[in-house]
Amino acid sequence: MRDHRGVIQTIQWSVVGLYGFLLLVPALLPLPDDQAHILTNLTVLAEFIFWGLWWPFVLISMVLLGRVWCGVFCPEGTLTEAATHIGLGRPIPRWMRWPGWPFVAFLGTTLYGQMASVYQYPTGALVVLGGSTVAAVLVGLIYGKRGTRVWCRHLCPVNGVFSLLSKLSPLAFLTDRSAWERFNHEHRGSEVRHHAPHCPPLVPLKQMQSTSPCHMCARCSGYKEAIFLSTRMPGVEVIEESAQRATRWEFILLIHGLLGVAIGAFHWTVSPWFVALKQAVALWLVNHGWLWPLETTAPWWLLTNYPAHNDVFNLLDGAVLISYILTTSILLGSAISLALALGNACLGRWSWQRLWHLSHALIPVGGIGVFLGLSATTVTLLRGDGLQLYWINEFRALLLALAMFWSLRLAWRIAGEYTTHPGRRSGMLAGVGLALGLVGLAWWLMFVGW
Repeated sequence: MRDHRGVIQTIQWSVVGLYGFLLLVPALLPLPDDQAHILTNLTVLAEFIFWGLWWPFVLISMVLLGRVWCGVFCPEGTLTEAATHIGLGRPIPRWMRWPGWPFVAFLGTTLYGQMASVYQYPTGALVVLGGSTVAAVLVGLIYGKRGTRVWCRHLCPVNGVFSLLSKLSPLAFLTDRSAWERFNHEHRGSEVRHHAPHCPPLVPLKQMQSTSPCHMCARCSGYKEAIFLSTRMPGVEVIEESAQRATRWEFILLIHGLLGVAIGAFHWTVSPWFVALKQAVALWLVNHGWLWPLETTAPWWLLTNYPAHNDVFNLLDGAVLISYILTTSILLGSAISLALALGNACLGRWSWQRLWHLSHALIPVGGIGVFLGLSATTVTLLRGDGLQLYWINEFRALLLALAMFWSLRLAWRIAGEYTTHPGRRSGMLAGVGLALGLVGLAWWLMFVGW
């Protein structure tokens, strides 16, 4: 990869072209009718590619290959890096380095995407994905030196999710610190020591012991005879490196984001609780003579507004939708946090760092949950084309069960980093099992119970 930059750049700009075509052209076409199919309508095809294939399998690629998507294929990364070559090159401001941005960006994008029906309408996708792309280019034009990816490092809405999932990858570019020091000693005073490679996501190469921030672009491969692509046991970073590197904001993103906000966003479209809540609030408003929330709508780029398709959100719809997702995040996330806290307490004297570490055991089930939620669009579109997929619920259950087993195995190994006492480790495992049970119940409700 390092020695074939021309090929890599051809791939990158080809993806940018495909991305732009699928994002812009369907938004300019009339909305498809009920008879449109994947192979007969460009808009439906673009929907299938974006939400049925592209995003679900990008998530899978994080687990299998690390962040190769970010370094080689991501159109936003390519554009923001290109923009820095003609940009102002201003220093990265302190506010942009705030570690809470991955969660805030994920939350904001998810809520806005649901309000604009991003999965169903090309104009919604244009606003959400296109808006993110424009922001990436603007950040590249203003901040960072030539060839850097400030947007990707600090503000990308899925940066935090990708950082978590890539911890499970069996592939990683890691620095051998002893080889680094040995090289420095052998070449002390020589010119070669100062020829540092360019790292777009601004990773400090000497301290690169985690694959989370690395975009796998291979530009640093072989540097000082200390950085190489290596294989490792899947999830070993979660067991070992996360003991020191896990943070409170990663905990919040995983527990209240992937296992809270995301589940709420997938739930509301099929939830009878959402319908009951909206009806109860509507009845209360009518009884008190407050009809304006029921009668007031907003432009399509704020709230879904497609009267020709009998799909219009009023202010009540938007308010209840946001409330439902946030409530799901708070209640489910708090319940999972409590279960993890019980497991943490079983390992000995209370430690917040150990709680952050233990939460990383849930990364597999958090990742597979988002994959299942996104692939629901895949299933809906394929069924619309006549494929019944009678086996799909069993397949979903299998994937979820495998992810839960992996999470339990990681939790057991994490506990082993703190104690060898089988009773304490078993108590911790029970707490993690309770957390997994809550997640499993949430997905059972979506795919079976409701």
